[in-house]
Order: sequence, then C-alpha cells, then structure tokens
Amino acid sequence: MDEQLLIAGCKRGESWARKEVYELYAPAMMSVCMRYVNNRETARDLLQDGFIKIFTKIGSYTGTGAFPGWVRRVFVTTALEYLRKNDAIRLSVNFDECGEFPDEVDVSVLDRLSADDLHACIARLPNGYRTVFNLYAIEGYSHSEIAEMLHISEVTSRTQFIRARKVLQKSVQSLIMHENAQ
Repeated sequence: MDEQLLIAGCKRGESWARKEVYELYAPAMMSVCMRYVNNRETARDLLQDGFIKIFTKIGSYTGTGAFPGWVRRVFVTTALEYLRKNDAIRLSVNFDECGEFPDEVDVSVLDRLSADDLHACIARLPNGYRTVFNLYAIEGYSHSEIAEMLHISEVTSRTQFIRARKVLQKSVQSLIMHENAQ
C-alpha cells in the first residue's frame, strides 16, 4: 500500500490506516523495545505507548525524512523516557566489578556466533551500558546526541560505550570458550 495514503489516513484518524501501520511496523518496533528494556511485558507496554504516540502525533510528521525512521525515533524516545522515568539508566556499574577484559578479540570468533547469541550478550549488559551501546552502535546516534537524550555528558556516553564493548568482548570470549569446551 502507498505510504503517503497510509499517513494521510492516520492523520484523519481512519482505523484501517492505523491497523495497517501497526501491522507493518509492530514486529520491528517490538525488537527495538526489547533491545532497550529486555523484558517482554515491559516491551509490549512500550509498543502500545509508542503506537499511541505515533497516532496522536502523526500530524507532526512533516514528510521530511523517511516515515520508518520517524516511527523508529518515536519508539526509541518512548523507551528512553521509560528508562529515565524508572531510573533505569543508572550508569553506575563499577568498572572493577566487570573483571578482566581481553585486550584484543579475534573477530573470526564472531563468525561462530549466531545473531541470537549476540543479542543475548547485549541483553545482559547493565541498563546504562546497553542503552548507550544500542543508541550508538545500532541506532547510529552520535555521542553528543546520546548525551543530550540521556542528560549525561558526552564523555560519559563515550565511556559507557567503551565499557559496554569490553563487557561484550568478555561475554563473546566466554561463549566461544564454552562452545570449544563442548
């Protein structure tokens, strides 16, 4: 179906258009929500909240930029608002508690991991690390944009990302060692 027709239908409040937009974007947006909260029930709530925002704020979509990108930004913002409201973006994990980190990771080990394994490693990151990692590495925001969104300094964003990468490297190494032992 034509995207402009769907957008116009949503702006008029037509249920067929809203249903179509929901069916078109819900699976991908559920994945976005899960990446940020790592809890299926909370992610479902965020999915519902995100679509409510989409349908109530669709009038603010000006057509500049891709509609799917606008939808994604609404869901990322919804997830971040939830994390801030629930004080879940605590960036206070003690670096020393994470143990020793490998200096280098053999990138070829990634070939032996499934996408599910990698997603599971990301999901186990502390909230602050996971949030910054998702925003930077997956969503493509800059550290200055992340700092503004999360109300932290740009240095804190960079530090959290570096720490997240190191924790992920350790998790990946552990998975590979576990697989090799079997």
